[in-house]
Amino acid sequence: MNCELRKNELLNEQYYEIDHDSGLKIFVMEKPDYSGAFAMFGTKYGSVDTCFRIKGEDEFTSVPEGIAHFLEHKLFESEELDAFERFSKTGANANAFTSFDRTCYIFQCNGNFKENLEILLDFVKAPYFTEETVQKEQGIIGQEIRMYQDNPDWQVLFNLLRGIYHNNPVRIDIAGTIESIAEINAELLYSCYNTFYNLSNMALSVAGNVTKDEVIAIADKMLKKEDKVEFEQIIPEEDKNVAQSCIEEALGVDIEKFALGFKESYTSPVRTAKETLLMNIALEIIAGKVSPLYSRLMEEGLINTNFGKEYFTGRGFSLPIFTGESHNPEKVRDEIIKAIESIKQNGISDEDFDVAVKKLYGAEIYRYNDVDDLAGNMLDAYFNGSDLFENITLYKSVTKEDVEKLMAVSFDVSNCCLSVIK
Repeated sequence: MNCELRKNELLNEQYYEIDHDSGLKIFVMEKPDYSGAFAMFGTKYGSVDTCFRIKGEDEFTSVPEGIAHFLEHKLFESEELDAFERFSKTGANANAFTSFDRTCYIFQCNGNFKENLEILLDFVKAPYFTEETVQKEQGIIGQEIRMYQDNPDWQVLFNLLRGIYHNNPVRIDIAGTIESIAEINAELLYSCYNTFYNLSNMALSVAGNVTKDEVIAIADKMLKKEDKVEFEQIIPEEDKNVAQSCIEEALGVDIEKFALGFKESYTSPVRTAKETLLMNIALEIIAGKVSPLYSRLMEEGLINTNFGKEYFTGRGFSLPIFTGESHNPEKVRDEIIKAIESIKQNGISDEDFDVAVKKLYGAEIYRYNDVDDLAGNMLDAYFNGSDLFENITLYKSVTKEDVEKLMAVSFDVSNCCLSVIK
């Protein structure tokens, strides 16, 4: 077992990266002054992973949309007490989530850490599926799918993804469809579990009032060495142009919701830490709260305080998005495009660049005060092929010319989609 201490002198922070004998990667940030602890056990497996091939097999396996989310639900069950009941006895708050490219199981506690970590490692590594319980879950998740179909915030995003992408599975709801989950059975669940829940494809991240030795001791007790499962995942080829330039849906909202996305073209499956940082700086310059665009849109009553922007990115997909509420989403789109074109034509001022970098840098430092964020960020950095402290170093080296070059290729104003909930 290898254990490496990673430090950042500027932040006065450090964490341990451990290659456990079981094949699991473990990250521990000790925070002895904190009262509680937060743990996250995740796998690089999400809703986009609907086609894969295990090394040595000739054919690719295609599975129903929504199976990763279905599997997340089912792992909490057992022949005896389910995981939530076990955590309730220890006083921990437990949850899980499935995203487009990962599934994570989490708990937060202010005591009984060792017992809680044992529960986490135990239930995630002890699948129990039967045809009867699968059929029962199909009904439960079917209700969840219908609920989200009536959720304006959810629909405005997925309508945007359907407008942006032709083939990429990110355009499909994470939970799948009523029709797709009807195809799921116990055999398919075990097939996906045995492929993606191999410890070599997973990581455990812990932050708070714990020690690395405590975490290692529990991992030694609960985890057995597993042979690495090698597999290939496929993201379908994608047309460079958006599928639709505008997509609208009518739902019960008091004010129209919108999401505007610009389609990017990349050959690499995941954006680097530097690319992500540059995009976040660009978004702050374009539409941050001190930007001319934001002030103008607010003064004209075109947006409210729910306006925001984000770099929506993961394995196989990436696009900058602007979201909010407006009585005239089309006008907001036009103003955003006008602001982007102006910056691309005239360049970024030193002042605007410095303000954006300082704001984001401050927010980055502030994240080190939250153990929930720290555990998640260590896991995210590893799954994205980077290091928790990489961004801090990058802030010292990125230039406004870097941002201008990124904007030139990532903001094609003729290749965007506006999603509106009316």
